[in-house]
Amino acid sequence: MNQPRHYMGIALEEAQKAFEKGEVPVGAVIVKGEDIIGRGYNLVESIKDPTAHAEILAIRQAAETLGGWRLSGCDLYVTVEPCAMCAGAIVLSRISRLFIGTPDPKAGACFSVNNLVTDSRLNHQVELSIGILEEECRQLMRQFFRQLRK
Repeated sequence: MNQPRHYMGIALEEAQKAFEKGEVPVGAVIVKGEDIIGRGYNLVESIKDPTAHAEILAIRQAAETLGGWRLSGCDLYVTVEPCAMCAGAIVLSRISRLFIGTPDPKAGACFSVNNLVTDSRLNHQVELSIGILEEECRQLMRQFFRQLRK
């Protein structure tokens, strides 16, 4: 089994939940070893919270699961490139590896607009892998915004 594709597939399932709620379809899964210890999908509109991004919710759940905020040795799989808020939380939580489905050329803060997670000036850098199930992740976003415009 190709692990990154497997876990990104689970992140896509989370994104689908957001899509079904009318939320921007972003999903995230945090893995330690082979165990999923956190998952989330966007809930900004549903709970009226600007910080309720998939990555933040997954990080909160993972920290609760582990009983601490340091997520060293954990991998985060997210369907769309994280924004600045989420990239900052990824660095601060010490996530080891970040797997991204598709870029966000307007707000991505990992390689598109900014490079927060790999910035050597910060006290932690994250190993980055891009393009895992990219087409599937991109298509879900396109489908959502196509529907929104109708």
